[in-house]
Amino acid sequence: MNAAPFAVETLAQLYARPGFLLRRAHQISAAVFEDACAPLALTQAQYGAMTVLATAPGLDQTRLARALAYDKVTVMRVLRGLQARGLVERAPVPGNARQLAVQLSVAGHDLLAQAQAAAQAAYQRLLQPLVPEQQRQLVQLLTLLTDGLSHEARAPFVPLVPA
Repeated sequence: MNAAPFAVETLAQLYARPGFLLRRAHQISAAVFEDACAPLALTQAQYGAMTVLATAPGLDQTRLARALAYDKVTVMRVLRGLQARGLVERAPVPGNARQLAVQLSVAGHDLLAQAQAAAQAAYQRLLQPLVPEQQRQLVQLLTLLTDGLSHEARAPFVPLVPA
């Protein structure tokens, strides 16, 4: 029995697909960031969590997950790693012992302050192949893409509103 004929995708078509390119860009972004922050042993996820917590101390884990567009399991894993290093503290939310409020420790604030320059250097290195106008366009296009398809995401994104 012969299978129905189908068009075989070429490698050039595969490598030009937006999903392939976005995944590859994410791999490169993570590598560039982790290289820049290697002396601090800090990942992008940890840096993101610490940045949100510096802005909103005492945030519960669910709101932290939504502010980063991570699932709860990922945030819990990130927080456990940060807590093991003494960078965050978790305590029950007053009136709701099942929810935990998270805040940076003094050591967490210190490490985040040290990480700012490395994170900025990683950002600049990542965008280095683009001229400034292309850099702005890339961010604008990625924002349009993610905003336009946010309903497709597996983890909700609920940005924190600045106070």
